[in-house]
Amino acid sequence: MLTRERALQILSEVGCSPKIIEHTKAVAQESVRIARQISQSGHKVNTSLVEIGAILHDIGRSHTYGIKHGIEGAQILREKGLEDLTGFAENHLGAGISAEEAERIGLPKKDYLPATLEEKIVTYADNLIRGDEIITFEEAVEELKGELGPDHPSLERFSELREKLRDLGGVD
Repeated sequence: MLTRERALQILSEVGCSPKIIEHTKAVAQESVRIARQISQSGHKVNTSLVEIGAILHDIGRSHTYGIKHGIEGAQILREKGLEDLTGFAENHLGAGISAEEAERIGLPKKDYLPATLEEKIVTYADNLIRGDEIITFEEAVEELKGELGPDHPSLERFSELREKLRDLGGVD
């Protein structure tokens, strides 16, 4: 497993801006907090994997700030021999993207949904971080509504993520 320091070094090496690096550090901090709470509630979660996945989830922003940064990030991670971390990059957009939605927005038709508990934690935490500042769940929902529309499926997925993490003792 990569160290935190090596993961941050990789972000710099591929050309992520200091702003993106600060964002990923904030996502990692919130993700680790959630993972530790889940662990303390008696559930199994790989906190180290959560931290490294959170740091590297936006690695694709070294190439693009568009919707394809998740796919770009997964490719960068594959090229670096970090296949086990590709889901953090590929599946974190919004609260995940279904195959049908992906096709509509110009991505290859497949599900880009967080699959593991660790990916779900990072996806949830990423939605709570603006820049390097944390916002409330309610503020995040309002932002998603503004960006995607009030009936977008990501809103329901985001709420479902919160409920899943709440059931595990990770969020209030």
